Amino acid sequence: MIDAVRNAMRLPDLRYKILFTLMILVIYRLAAHIPVPGVNTDALKAAFGQNQLLGFLDLFSGGALSNFSVMAMGVYPFITAQIVMQLAVGIFPPLERLSKEGGEAGRAKINQWTHWLTIPFAALQGFGQAFALTQAGVPVLTRFGLTTYPLETLAIIITLTAGTIFGVWLGELISEQGIGSGISIIIFGGIVAGIPQRVGQMLTTDPARLIFFVLVTVITIVGIIYIQEGHRRVPVQYGKRVRGTKMYGGQSTHIPLRVNSSGMIPLIFAISILIFPGVFAAPFAAPAGQPENIANWIVNAFNQNSPVYWIAYFVMVIFFTFFYTDVIFRQQNLPDVLQRQGGFIPGIRPGKRTEEYLNGVLQRVTLVGALFLGLIAILPFLLRDPNEATSMLITSTGLLIVVGVVLDTMKQLQAQLLMRHYEGFIK
Repeated sequence: MIDAVRNAMRLPDLRYKILFTLMILVIYRLAAHIPVPGVNTDALKAAFGQNQLLGFLDLFSGGALSNFSVMAMGVYPFITAQIVMQLAVGIFPPLERLSKEGGEAGRAKINQWTHWLTIPFAALQGFGQAFALTQAGVPVLTRFGLTTYPLETLAIIITLTAGTIFGVWLGELISEQGIGSGISIIIFGGIVAGIPQRVGQMLTTDPARLIFFVLVTVITIVGIIYIQEGHRRVPVQYGKRVRGTKMYGGQSTHIPLRVNSSGMIPLIFAISILIFPGVFAAPFAAPAGQPENIANWIVNAFNQNSPVYWIAYFVMVIFFTFFYTDVIFRQQNLPDVLQRQGGFIPGIRPGKRTEEYLNGVLQRVTLVGALFLGLIAILPFLLRDPNEATSMLITSTGLLIVVGVVLDTMKQLQAQLLMRHYEGFIK
C-alpha cells in the first residue's frame, strides 16, 4: 500500500487531485470554526453534554454544529434533498421519464431541482436547530426569535443556509477536480477530525476503556467491510445472435445483488423521522415541578436514553432498508433490460417470471443487510455506559460512513493506477 501511495504521488494529475482534495478539506474545517454571531459557547457545551442527538447531527455537519458555526448544518439538507428527489423519480412517472429518456439534459435538470430544493430544507432545518438550542436551560443563542428579534433571526437563518450551500459547492469541487465523492469526503473529514480529541480524553481518563472501544471499532469495521462488499451473483446467459458473417452474444455473466445496496440512507431516514416527535412536543411539555402531560411522555420516549427510541430506530432502519432498496431496484428495471439485450437467467422465463425471481432473491439478500444496519444503528445503545456521554470511540453510523468513503476512494485510486499500469491498493 505504501508503494501504491508513492506511485500515486509521482503522477502529476493524481498528485494534483489528492492535494486539491486535502486543500478543500482544510478550507471546510476553517469555515467550521467561524461561529454564528451571538452564540453562548458555555451553554452550547452544556447542551451537547445533555443531548446525544446533537452529536449525531454534528456528525453530518463535519463537527461544525459543536461550534454552532456558519457550517453548522453541513451538507445534510442537500443529502435530504437528494433522497427526496430519488424517491420522487421512482414515484412520479413524469420525473421517471425525464430521468430515463431525457439523457444527460434530464439528469442535469433533476440535479438542478435538487440544488433548489436544498435551500428551503436548509432554511427549515436551520430554524429548527436554532429554535431547539434556544429552548435549552441556558439559551445558546441570546438574540433569536421571530417576534422578539426578527432581523437577527433572519440573519442567522440566511447565514446557516449560505453555509450549507457553500459546503455543497466545496463538495462538488472535490467530485469534479479531486478524488472520491465530494459530499462524502466532507462528512468523512468531520468524523475523522474528532477522533484525536476522543482518543486523548479516553487515554487520560480510562485507558482500559480506550482499548475496549478500539477492539470494538476494529471488529465493527471488519463486519461493515464484509457486508458492504458482499453480494449475491445471479447467473445470466446471453443468447447467440448472427449478424451477417459475425456471431454476437453467447457469453455468461452475472448480476451482483448487493447485501447492502442502500448504504446508510435508511439510517438517515430513520433518524430524520425520530427527531420530529421530540422537537414538536418540547414546546408543549409541562415545566419542571408541574404535572407531566403527553408532551412530556413523548419528549422522554424519543430521546437517546430511552429504550423506546432505540426499538423504534431498529424497526425503522429495517423498514427503510427494504423500502429504499425496492425503489432503487425498480428504477433499474433489470428484467426489461435483460430481455431487450437478449439475456436470461438459466431456468427462468424472461419477463414476469424473471422479475419475480429477482425480487425474491433481492428480498432474502436485503434481509441480511437490513438486520445488519439495524444492529449498527443500536450498537451505541448496546455498548453504552449510563455514566458516560459518549459510548463509542466513533459512532457506528460514523464508522459506516468512514468505511464506505475509504473503500470508494481506494477503488477510484485503484482504477487510476491500473490505467497507468501501476499496481493498485487492493491486492
